[in-house]
Amino acid sequence: MTSTSYLTVKALTKYIKRKFDADPHLRNVYVKGELSNVKIHTSGHIYFTIKDEQTRMAAVMFAAQAKNLKFRPESGMNILLQGDVNVYEGSGQYQLYAQSMQPDGIGELFIAFEQLKEKLAKEGLFQPSRKKKIPKYPQKIGVITAITGAAIRDIVTTLSRRYPLAEVIIFPALVQGAGAAPSIVKALKQANKYPDLDVCIVGRGGGSIEDLWAFNEEIVAREIANSTVPIISAVGHETDTTIADFVSDLRAPTPTAAAELAVPNQLELLERVTNRKSQIVSIVTATLSQERKRLTRIMSAYPLAYPERLYRPFVENLTRVTEQLEKSGRTLVNQKQQLLNQQTMRLTLQNPQRLVQQHQKGVQAFEQRMHVAAQKSIQAKGRSFSNIIQLLEALNPLKIMVRGYSITYQNDLVVKSINDIDSNKPLHIKLQDGVVTASIDSINKQSKGESS
Repeated sequence: MTSTSYLTVKALTKYIKRKFDADPHLRNVYVKGELSNVKIHTSGHIYFTIKDEQTRMAAVMFAAQAKNLKFRPESGMNILLQGDVNVYEGSGQYQLYAQSMQPDGIGELFIAFEQLKEKLAKEGLFQPSRKKKIPKYPQKIGVITAITGAAIRDIVTTLSRRYPLAEVIIFPALVQGAGAAPSIVKALKQANKYPDLDVCIVGRGGGSIEDLWAFNEEIVAREIANSTVPIISAVGHETDTTIADFVSDLRAPTPTAAAELAVPNQLELLERVTNRKSQIVSIVTATLSQERKRLTRIMSAYPLAYPERLYRPFVENLTRVTEQLEKSGRTLVNQKQQLLNQQTMRLTLQNPQRLVQQHQKGVQAFEQRMHVAAQKSIQAKGRSFSNIIQLLEALNPLKIMVRGYSITYQNDLVVKSINDIDSNKPLHIKLQDGVVTASIDSINKQSKGESS
């Protein structure tokens, strides 16, 4: 039994890849078909499928080649590809590695133009509402174009001829080739930083779509849209249209037309000023003639012929009014004087000092009445007091002692009855001139009806 040698999947894939590498027909192939499943990776690589009615093939375009595309690949496009076919070892599938890509039937630049136009239109960069107004009488005008060529000569010559009062500032820029778009963007930034720039013309002469392509670049379009200085685009001839024309504040068909739109014509201004001057002179002349006639008519009128008669009624009226005013003044003064006298009299009657004197007199009279009443009251009270004293003296038991009476005490109490006497204690007998202490020998009680 013979032994069989088995290959690994990786080894077989490598063998197949070497076959692809060795085939000269697969190193540089040209394929046309329809794009589908287009995926643009964040790295810039483009993964897609190219197909026809019969079959399909996986394909990829790496970022190094994709960055040169003027348009954005989309599913459904018919394209022409150039590249090589090889095997991707990771999946064992063969695929097309695209080196270049262009639309089949429609130019690459045309598609790129339409795609960018649609994108910026959706963002509103073409809206009339965002466009700035071009000043009528600019003092400083910027020009962004190549310093060599017919465009710069046409613009400067037209500006000098039409409006020599304006100052022209040139911002040189490349307008064709690989570095044209960055150069135009740089010039636009310089123009926006230039002090007091009123308007800026951006453009170049005519040419093919490839020659004019710098003005279809997105960076140029966005820089024009973001400009604070009004922009007039002047790219190519009248039939040429670029993205810059859509985003600019004003489009001119040619560089010469841009210069004509940027400034007024000095001859037209002079003619306009001359016409206005003639109109003003005519109006002033007619007005002066009318006013002279009016002045003559007024001067010949009756009041001016006899001016004293014009103001005579006013003099008479003034005299009459003056007399009335003097009379009214005197009447008013008299009325005010009478009112003053009345108020003075009232104030005199209401004088505080007078009122105080009146009240002082009343107080004095009241004091006198109070004094008399007090004296009478004191005398009456004195008589009443004397009567009471006499009565008290008459009732004073001590007065009775003068007539031979005495008062008996025991234990500091007046003895009124023999029932109040304690025979064991002494008695104190108060006489008129002293006190006698006596002991009790006997107590004889007196019966009722018996005399002492």
